[in-house]
Amino acid sequence: MKYFFETYGCQMNTAESDTLRRMLDEKNWQASDSAGDAVLIIINTCSVRETAEQRVFGRLAHYAALKKKRRFYLLVTGCMAARLGNILLEKGADFVLPPESKDKFDSIINTLNMPQFFTADKTVCERRITHDSVVNGGVVRRNFRALLPIMQGCDNFCSYCIVPYVRGRERSCSPSEILNELTALAAAGVCEVTLLGQNVNSYRYTENGSSVMFPELLELVARLSVNAGIRRVRFLSSHPKDFTPEIIETLSRNLVFCRHIHLCVQHGSNRMLELMNRRYTRETYFDLIYAIRKMMPGVTFSTDILVGFPGETEEDFEQILSLMEEVRFLYAYMYHYNPREGTAAYNLSGRISESIKRARLAKVIELQKHHTKEYLLSRLGSEEEVLVEGISRKNKSELLGRTEKDEMAVISGDSSLIGSFIKVRLLELRGNTLWGEYLNKI
Repeated sequence: MKYFFETYGCQMNTAESDTLRRMLDEKNWQASDSAGDAVLIIINTCSVRETAEQRVFGRLAHYAALKKKRRFYLLVTGCMAARLGNILLEKGADFVLPPESKDKFDSIINTLNMPQFFTADKTVCERRITHDSVVNGGVVRRNFRALLPIMQGCDNFCSYCIVPYVRGRERSCSPSEILNELTALAAAGVCEVTLLGQNVNSYRYTENGSSVMFPELLELVARLSVNAGIRRVRFLSSHPKDFTPEIIETLSRNLVFCRHIHLCVQHGSNRMLELMNRRYTRETYFDLIYAIRKMMPGVTFSTDILVGFPGETEEDFEQILSLMEEVRFLYAYMYHYNPREGTAAYNLSGRISESIKRARLAKVIELQKHHTKEYLLSRLGSEEEVLVEGISRKNKSELLGRTEKDEMAVISGDSSLIGSFIKVRLLELRGNTLWGEYLNKI
């Protein structure tokens, strides 16, 4: 019995796919490198943008045609499963599994393990949003790096965003469960961990009348990581309104936290930020950037930028560019507005034409490329600690690594260095990739 995964969207989806993968492995299923010989094909979906959903619909059509040639089952999970349910059955899915219903997956597997499994009924599993679904085995360990979900859901209800409707309200994992997972990861040789949450820095766990907030959790994580041998900790994704002075102070004191922060800004115009329900201003975002840089010299930032929101004027758009000029992000995820039915922005007037949205997005991308190149050029000649992550796709004799500032670097070296921290001298920039000289193992 073989299975095959297609995973789209955020790193939380990656973690959840890994949970299902382990459940299959425990029941003696085998992973396949392609869908061609799989009995069960699983598509883990994203609903954040319309283009992501259209891609999945294309994959469903592909598999519907393939079903005419051979027998297999198709399971759809992720945000589209929570949002569209029976529509996915009509498009060819046999099982629809919302992210919070992983407990139903076991019964699905048991059904498919039966000799008569090809007669199983098509099913949409009921959504069950509980605390137990926050982590529940959702840790992804890839040899020496791991993703660790610490919370699920979102309470922000940004007017353009579907996430609160498909992921539910915020719920956080207990600190003891997180620390137990970290201990297990360290024992397995993991040296870099990324804490995950849709709004990770709003973490709050309350029990018996007392609460642990994100700064307190970071202190616990830092202490355990240093003692257990985890050398780097990152977290994704953080909201500016929840990035408190206490978080900054905690990060600055604990060097186990990487000097890179993903801080989603979305827009540079206060009018647009208000319409988006972001609950901060351009000025408070600048204040936050300055405060972090003061306490953490050399820190790099990445962000998300959304252009073409309904009602966006040319003046509003220019304020995105001026904000980018002021902050100078290392990189950015840039996209134009897609209407998402069910969100507050869906019925807003003043929609921007596709041609204008594409033109504005092209300007943002071009400016970010310039900033990225300018910054990386300034790094040439420096010596950096790099975690070697794997072999370069373009040249098997070269290795790919990452600095704590989230800069990618290519180095000549032996594959035995994969998973090691090495000292590298940065010598050259090719495209957006730094090329370095291996100095020594750390």
